[in-house]
Amino acid sequence: MSSKSVPSRRNLLGAALGAAAAGAAGYAVAHETGHAGGSPAAARTQEPVPFYGARQAGIATPAQDRLAFAAFDITATDAESVQVMLGTWAAAAAQMTRGLPVGADDRNTQSPPVDTGEAEGLGPARLTVTVGFGPTFFDERFGLSHHRPAALADLPTLPGDGSLQPERSGGDLCVQACADDPTVAFHVIRNFARLARGTAVIRWSQLGFGRTSSTSQAQQTERNLMGFKDGTRNIKSESGTDMADYVWVGKETDQSWMRDGSYLVARRIRMLIESWDTDSLADQQNVFGRFRTSGAPLTGHGEFDTPDLNAKGRDGQPVIPAGAHIRLASPSSNNGQKILRRGYSYTDGIDATTGLLDAGLFFLAYQKDPRKQFVPIQTRLGRQDNLNEYIRHTGSALFAVPPGLKGAGDWWGKSLFA
Repeated sequence: MSSKSVPSRRNLLGAALGAAAAGAAGYAVAHETGHAGGSPAAARTQEPVPFYGARQAGIATPAQDRLAFAAFDITATDAESVQVMLGTWAAAAAQMTRGLPVGADDRNTQSPPVDTGEAEGLGPARLTVTVGFGPTFFDERFGLSHHRPAALADLPTLPGDGSLQPERSGGDLCVQACADDPTVAFHVIRNFARLARGTAVIRWSQLGFGRTSSTSQAQQTERNLMGFKDGTRNIKSESGTDMADYVWVGKETDQSWMRDGSYLVARRIRMLIESWDTDSLADQQNVFGRFRTSGAPLTGHGEFDTPDLNAKGRDGQPVIPAGAHIRLASPSSNNGQKILRRGYSYTDGIDATTGLLDAGLFFLAYQKDPRKQFVPIQTRLGRQDNLNEYIRHTGSALFAVPPGLKGAGDWWGKSLFA
């Protein structure tokens, strides 16, 4: 057989994406027609969050109730296999965010189903699928080292990093699936892992519940597992100025392919909640710098009152203690820098060594440049935060989250392989 008659992996990718798109269209008609009517499943279906666009959904999108997150290591040694996988993922995500199964309707009962089926009938549930590239994605394996952004510099060892676990850190790729239904979010990670077989494997994963930060003015501020409102002063997606100044990568980048993208820092933060539960309410409030019930700063009455970091009590000491979390995390304490938080609570059962609950915060933060935002903020917190007595950072990862996809046939990082 001549070399001209052998199909290239790039041609196979184009064919696969074309088939996926055709299958999706055909399945959508059959699926939506077949489910017309007032069924309970249809009643649960919500309007989908658009998958295609200039920027990836799942960043400025109002935070959903549930999270399924996974970091992947690439096991393939050729770039074309990675392209095929990313293209297949993109085609699958386009269907899942519409509440449709992966691939076309299954007709061959003698083969495994194309879709795993657990999310059938649950609807879109406001699902978003967000994909990013870790620093190791740009090593020498795929010839992409010259595309690595300077802002994707490895995170330095930070104060409080002594409990980090390598098996819960790093990764070549990340997938963040957020939805208002836990099965819908998990469905993405399960199917991405299945579609990646032979090319990539899950390095670590994390399920999250109970969003801990509001990312929209329409959302109330939720509480973390310590019982306090979290992320009251978070960037809101309605603030175009803050999003442009602190979240979206602009013309300042040294890599044009990252424009309209962002950088994600993921940290698994275990809370020593048994110790926290023995602390006095007064001390708990001093640790955070807020009243537990109202969420107001210790210098105010309402949750959204601006903390007065200069206020002193009758004893001459700051009303908001020097080591209070809100003081050290405040933009005024960090050269005006902000980050967009999208964290979730987590629980992973019992620590077999201690018999204590393994629970806490899965911290997700988007920003324009981690070197100028997360690193200095976390350095200050790691050194001075009174909260450090009750938390341990057990996982850490950094990812470059590229801009959104233009339409069918596009995939994350496509321009890198051109």
